[in-house]
This record gives sequence, structure tokens and C-alpha cells, in this order.
Amino acid sequence: MPTVSVIIPTYNRAWALKEAIGSALAQDFRDFEIIVVDDGSTDDTPKVLESCQPICLVRQSHQGVSAARNAGIERASGRLITFLDSDDLWLPGKLSAQVAFFNTHPDALICQTEEIWIRKGIRVNPKKRHKKYSGMIFEHGLELCIVSPSAVMMRRRLLDEVGGFDEMLPVCEDYDLWLRVACRFPIYLLEAPLVIKRGGHPDQLSRRSGMDRFRIHALKKILESGLLTSSQYRAAVRVLKKKCEIYAKGCLKRGRVKEANHYMQLSHRFTSQAECLLQSKALLPEFPEYHKASVQTK
Repeated sequence: MPTVSVIIPTYNRAWALKEAIGSALAQDFRDFEIIVVDDGSTDDTPKVLESCQPICLVRQSHQGVSAARNAGIERASGRLITFLDSDDLWLPGKLSAQVAFFNTHPDALICQTEEIWIRKGIRVNPKKRHKKYSGMIFEHGLELCIVSPSAVMMRRRLLDEVGGFDEMLPVCEDYDLWLRVACRFPIYLLEAPLVIKRGGHPDQLSRRSGMDRFRIHALKKILESGLLTSSQYRAAVRVLKKKCEIYAKGCLKRGRVKEANHYMQLSHRFTSQAECLLQSKALLPEFPEYHKASVQTK
């Protein structure tokens, strides 16, 4: 069996797919398999894939990126799992750096690398709010997703522990998964930028409007999961309240009064629950300091 399974979900990205696969095939670490999941593409993707060997190809009807990644996970045989979005690229040392990290940190379950951002062909600098952290990053990742699927590598058993991607979410499915991971386990950061993250194209999922509606859904799930410590719960409620209020105001501006009331009631419910749970000490105890500490990743 290969050490690493590389999972590439794709949907109507013939323009980028060959280059993405090529960046995986060009890795200096060679003990890996590539699983491409074609999520019902209707463009020239099948022709592109004919020229991209050796790969394992999974074809399915269009079900969304979560279902595509989960199908790849199901087929994967490596003890380490990594993802590559079909509009992103890897630099040649990406896999070798992360495999080396896991070899020297046997207790680590997941790590990611830094990225180079390209927007419409021009390199741009991430904003301060996109800063990545290393270790117990749950509270840092509540406002928006600071873990990139294309930059991640994880041990297979982590997914067995926390589950896969939520197929009910059309976007923010990665945010949802990383919350489930980060509330319990450190997510380590390798500071070398080994991923080229390309954006600005029309089919980029993160360009969709109303993203906070799906982040609110993910926050509600994690708050109801029973997995959070007191400080994590308090922080998650604070962010949910903020997002609900902002989203409700947007609904009112558009005349969607019923929807606005729903999100304001949701905010009120969790705010009230938080006070009761914190007073009753019903939440998980805080993690010990050794669990919060970050390992050396440079």
C-alpha cells in the first residue's frame, strides 16, 4: 500500500485539472497514489484525464465537493491522506516535507503548510485575518476558515475519529470539518509555502454569497456536539451571535423578515444556553497545557 493517498475532487475544471495533477506527479516524494474523483463533469474533463496517468479515477453523478472528497477517502489505501483542489498547485517538496514531519512527530494527526496566493494571475498577500496558526487553533478558526484542504495532510485514523466532510453543505464543508478536528486535536503548521492557491475565477466556491449562513450551520453543529470545553463553547457562541446578527440584518434589508427572526432567535437561544452550561459546569474540562503547546515545525 502507498504511504500517501492524494485525493483530487474536480467538477468542470478541465482548464486547470491537468496542471494540478501534474504538480502532484512532480513531487519528489514518490510513495503515493492519486485518486481523481470526477463529480459529474460535463466539460472536457474526461479527455484531460485520459492523458493523465497513472491515476485512479472515480466517476460519480454531480453531488458536490464533500461527496467527491468522501468518495476519494473511501477508495484511499494510504495511511496518510492529503487533498488537492483541482484549481490549486503543489510545489515539488510538499509531500516530502509533510511525511518527514509525521515521521518525526508520531503523536501528530494533522498538519498544513503555508501557501502562495494567486488571484487572476497576480500574486497577492493574505490579509491579517487569514493568518495561520499552529497547535490548538480552534478559537482562531471560528471567524473564517484558516485551514486549506490543498495544504493539509492527515493520518487516516483522524478521519475515522471525527468523520468526513458534511455532504449537506454546498460550501464551508472544510470549515465544518476543521472545527470538529481543531476542538480536540492540534493542527500543526509547516511554515514553508508549498501550495499555490489560485483564485478569482468564476467557479470558485468561496466566491459564493451568503457564506456565513453555512458557517452558522457549522457553528450550531459544533455547539451541539458535546465536544467543547468551556472556553471553546464561550468563544463559539460569541462568533455565532455576531454572525447571526450580521446575517439577520442582511435578511431584513432584503425583506426576508421570517429568516431574520430565525437567526436572531438562534443567537438568543445559544447565548442563554451558554450561561446555563457555564454555571452548571456541564462542559468538558480545559485541555492541559501540554496539549495546547505547539511542537517545533520549522
